Amino acid sequence: MPPAEDIHRQLLGAWRMMTGKRDGIRLLDLSVDGFWNSFFAIIVALPVMVVGWVPLVNEILGAESTMGQRLGYLLRLAIVDIGAWVLPIAGLAAVAGIVGIRDRFVAYVVASNWGSALFAWIMLPPSLVRLVFPEATDAVIGLSLVLFLVTVVLSWRLTDAALDKGPAMATGIVAGVLLASILSLFALQDLLGIVVPQ
Repeated sequence: MPPAEDIHRQLLGAWRMMTGKRDGIRLLDLSVDGFWNSFFAIIVALPVMVVGWVPLVNEILGAESTMGQRLGYLLRLAIVDIGAWVLPIAGLAAVAGIVGIRDRFVAYVVASNWGSALFAWIMLPPSLVRLVFPEATDAVIGLSLVLFLVTVVLSWRLTDAALDKGPAMATGIVAGVLLASILSLFALQDLLGIVVPQ
């Protein structure tokens, strides 16, 4: 795992890119090691992801479930969320040359990974509300929708800065990756037998 100061620097770089400061990309490690190290952003996001999984497991399995059942379900949720993070990147790698971003692919992945860790933390409030107030469904849905829209805007700005190929390309990549993430999420849920309550 990269040193804490490296993680902080790269999170700061991603945040600067999201807030319109394109020079934030200079804070990112765009080397081969930096590319692979950026996947440690999943570890940075993991505590927040667990906070989101726990109330979902409680809702799906109920109070009578055993600790082993809960841990097993948590593991399946982890596979789903991490798969929905990684699989779209793998898909984009396969088409990067076709869509014309091969030269910016590493920059995009590094920025996107560290940005996704920040997005996970941005989405913490609805998870906390759901954990503390399980009946506050409407509030959770409303807050989640607002924060989701905020993260889409920030993701677009991050992508535009990382690719440096114009707004149309950034829009296409954000839309494609978002669609791939949703499809991966549903496919993995079906594969692992996860039924999310409506």
